[in-house]
Amino acid sequence: MTRFPLLDTIQSPADLRRLAPEQLRPLADELRQELIEVVSVTGGHLGAGLGVVELTVALHHVFNTPDDKLIWDVGHQAYPHKILTGRRARMRTLRQGGGLSGFTKRSESPYDPFGTGHSSTSISAALGMAVGRDLKGGKNAVVAVIGDGAMSAGMAFEALNNAGSMDSRLVVILNDNDMSIAPPVGAMSAYLSRLLSSNSYHSLRHVMKDVAAMFPAPLERAAKRAEEFARGMVSGGTLFEEMGFYYVGPVDGHRLDHLLPVLKNVRDSKQRGPVLIHVVTKKGHGYPPAEAAPDKYHGVSKFDVVTGAQSKPKANAPSYTAVFSRALITEAAEDPGIVAITAAMPSGTGLDTFAERFPERCFDVGIAEQHAVTFAAGLACEGFKPFCALYSSFLQRGYDQLVHDVALQHLPVRFAIDRAGLVGADGATHAGSFDLAFLGCIPDMVLMSPADEAELMHMVATAAAIDDRPSAFRYPRGEGTGAELPARGQVLPIGQGRLLAEGGKIALLSLGTRLEECLKAAQDLAALGLPATVADARFAKPLDTGLIRQLARHHAVLITVEEGSMGGFGAQVAHFLAHDGLLDGALRFRPMTLPDRFLDHDAPHAQYDAAGLNARHIVAQALAALGMPDGLVQATGA
Repeated sequence: MTRFPLLDTIQSPADLRRLAPEQLRPLADELRQELIEVVSVTGGHLGAGLGVVELTVALHHVFNTPDDKLIWDVGHQAYPHKILTGRRARMRTLRQGGGLSGFTKRSESPYDPFGTGHSSTSISAALGMAVGRDLKGGKNAVVAVIGDGAMSAGMAFEALNNAGSMDSRLVVILNDNDMSIAPPVGAMSAYLSRLLSSNSYHSLRHVMKDVAAMFPAPLERAAKRAEEFARGMVSGGTLFEEMGFYYVGPVDGHRLDHLLPVLKNVRDSKQRGPVLIHVVTKKGHGYPPAEAAPDKYHGVSKFDVVTGAQSKPKANAPSYTAVFSRALITEAAEDPGIVAITAAMPSGTGLDTFAERFPERCFDVGIAEQHAVTFAAGLACEGFKPFCALYSSFLQRGYDQLVHDVALQHLPVRFAIDRAGLVGADGATHAGSFDLAFLGCIPDMVLMSPADEAELMHMVATAAAIDDRPSAFRYPRGEGTGAELPARGQVLPIGQGRLLAEGGKIALLSLGTRLEECLKAAQDLAALGLPATVADARFAKPLDTGLIRQLARHHAVLITVEEGSMGGFGAQVAHFLAHDGLLDGALRFRPMTLPDRFLDHDAPHAQYDAAGLNARHIVAQALAALGMPDGLVQATGA
């Protein structure tokens, strides 16, 4: 007998819609078990998906997906959705090379109408789809599911404000997993939610308004206020009502008998304009280890289903994130002016440990990178030394603030940029590909990139000492190289690199953690009778022009290597070489960057192999620049 008698019959949501309502509860139980077993094998995001199992079942049962559009924000919670939409057989390829994405992805399935990875985009995208539908004369529903954390972002409120001023039919489901409903309150809430979402209530509402309109103006206003006040007291929806949404809720998101009638009423309503359904869920619901530790089970490695114990391989070295946190705590212990800011990623950026040591000096501003940057600027105005710790791909969202509020005013905000370069299983949405390019063009920015974790400690100390302009240091995800760590970082001379090895015709100038691959490439070149010079730039801005001149004048080939897109460090070096006249002679300059395409999720080494930035690619580039025979290039394995 099959363990999943109902789930095994579901090849698409059309199969799900053929089930009777009483079959949905056991289906949800099977779906939850399947999700736990999948993620125990693959790792990935668990807690958020467990919290929306019933909601996912209910949405696909009520709405006619994929004709009806269902948009998940951020996508962490979309694994149950993937299982129900024809991807169950491939779920154990999740986040692996050639396998399913850990987020929704348009190219992966027609049931993913919008790709996600960064939060708070769903309402904007859904409103665009709803308006597009109206312009085409369509009738399909558009539903956005957004978490209470994602709702903290300014973009979500911009979209709510815009949607509330229009009459396009749009359904927003606020998945609130930060509150609870006691059973008696839940029963009352379910009754009121059914009433508020029904056509009869809409009609009654309009009758009451018509009756109220017959009274003198003061009494009419009083009647309308009384109704709005009652709705606010019952549901807490006053804010959304004021923004132009029809509010329904809160609804218990784990009770299908509460969810289904509300969703059906909203689906069948003849009302125009946007509706917000407030659904309350619990992260990790139905799996005790995840319920007990929602943060720990947000993103997990492989784990034992019975015990919940995660099987994390023992690290050979501390992670760059942990080293940053250690270095910042060390600096803050000596300097009371140092404060730290994160945007809803305290553990991801290592600031959770900083907050334990200095709770009054650490600020989590929510999913609000724009605010985080300008908040840091305000702290700098008051003489503090703010460290704004953000993922590289999240810093993109605060770029205008970085330029206008920080750099233009020469404010000494320090940007700790985590997840620089390629990030493995999270894929293109989280890759830190562009920060070298978009920061390198900003006047007076100091931009650093450490080759190892000891260098990272030095750069934290250096940033703390820079007090007349903005600075940034970028570092990758994952563990370091095993470099010996100092007790405290040393302040580096601004714009000065270091020479690690001297050779003959070939010079390799590395920025960041590709230095290890450059050193391997130098060994391979030496074995071919071509010893190479290897240098670590340390700074993308200001450049070490003296070091670059030395390399350009004394070598036939100069290769820059970086973990960033075109337009970054290599472009800065090329610009200097051209203006200094160093490209007017025999020098053969070759910049090596990430390719001009987005790279899908895979193991980090495989990603850098696809990017052409491993040692064998550096060797091949050097030999090709020298015009060496193809046979010799092939002999290197390039």
